[in-house]
Amino acid sequence: MSLNKLCVKCLGPLKTEIRVLNGLVNKRNHFVYTPDTNSPVKGETTKMNMFQAINNALDTALKTDDSALIFGEDIGFGGVFRCTMGLRDKYGKDRVFNTPLCEQGIAGFAIGAAVMGSTTIAEIQFADYIFPAFDQLVNEAAKYRYRSGGTFDCGKLTVRAPCGAVGHGALYHSQSPEAYFAHTPGLKVVIPRGPIKAKGLLLSCIRDPDPCLVFEPKILYRQAVEEVPVDDYQLPIGKADILVEGNDVTLIGWGTQVHVLKEVAQLAKEKLKVSCEVIDLVSILPWDTETVFKSVKKQNVFL
Repeated sequence: MSLNKLCVKCLGPLKTEIRVLNGLVNKRNHFVYTPDTNSPVKGETTKMNMFQAINNALDTALKTDDSALIFGEDIGFGGVFRCTMGLRDKYGKDRVFNTPLCEQGIAGFAIGAAVMGSTTIAEIQFADYIFPAFDQLVNEAAKYRYRSGGTFDCGKLTVRAPCGAVGHGALYHSQSPEAYFAHTPGLKVVIPRGPIKAKGLLLSCIRDPDPCLVFEPKILYRQAVEEVPVDDYQLPIGKADILVEGNDVTLIGWGTQVHVLKEVAQLAKEKLKVSCEVIDLVSILPWDTETVFKSVKKQNVFL
């Protein structure tokens, strides 16, 4: 039997198997996603999931900044999560291009390009593989401005990395390594909780004077859907959001965690008569000490 005939013959069972697997993956989700009602939204909006919002932000960055470059493993083909889909065709292979499978090389090239004046947006295909680039990001990117006394820097650098578990990624496709970078002066680290935050924070990072790391919870890429601003849109880095107001306990998290915490707050209210305040840090470096301290001072208890 030819390969084409074999594919046609197997197509029906394959589709059934994919549907079953998708059902199992969806059942593994440990939270119910609720759209963002806290972030300020103005002007025209359209429904986007999170990877579409990221794609839209990258499109905006390339359109508004002729020096912007996007690169990484399989980026030219749209990336494994489709976040760069269509960008190479629109802006050309000199601005959107693939790299070898070498994370330290991706980070090193990104730093060099940023130092030379380009706005560099690099992707580490999975956050689990960011560790080979750790030295470049922590010892080079973060310290450029400090070690030169402000003479030069690589502030026009943003590194994106899909993070977290989705139920079938195993040990090399499920990690959330953001805490390793949270103690590094000179870097900024953000983790969006949904499409609106993803677009607004990514554009803010791309235009920020410091090198930024954006960890994107991959489980939200398709599950999170919101009405996202169509126009150029930025949100502040370092400003936390109070998602649920309460009087007894403060619950603090970021990214996917906050959706779980919102459910915990609801259960605590119903089962224990405990009023929980839920805070999304939004960025863990810098983190919003004022909002957190004010909440903890009111409650005296936090998790």
